[in-house]
Amino acid sequence: MKTLKNAKFQYSWFLLILGISLLFSCKSDDLDIQQDFPFEVVVLPVNKAIAMGHTEAISMKIKNTGSYSGVRYFFRYFQYDGNGNLIYQIGSAGKKPFLPNKVYFLSDAKHSEITFYYTSQSNVPQAFDIWILDNFGNERQLTFQFNSTK
Repeated sequence: MKTLKNAKFQYSWFLLILGISLLFSCKSDDLDIQQDFPFEVVVLPVNKAIAMGHTEAISMKIKNTGSYSGVRYFFRYFQYDGNGNLIYQIGSAGKKPFLPNKVYFLSDAKHSEITFYYTSQSNVPQAFDIWILDNFGNERQLTFQFNSTK
């Protein structure tokens, strides 16, 4: 009988010590939920040359490494050589022209292919960057260069 009481006593101490160690092993009260997932942008090949007044389609898709419904994508662009217009196809809603160095929301980036349209307005080589960014500070720079054709 004495050994049974001794075993229960040792078992109780073991449970008490285990409970205390589990209680103090937690560092914070917050749940660690990952929301910030890096992404990649896959761009279909584009022509290397463009004539003045012609338009080149630039199709791309954002590939996430994770899944979080709260992620939002934006873009901006900057043209540093030549002259042209960049237009973005927004689903079936139509095309919208954009101004350089402004940030725009990519409304359908999570669900479909994104298509930009670049129209040349000069007879010189042209180059510009499109930056795709998300609401967590991740960003990808895409550089496009076109030679001029007559």
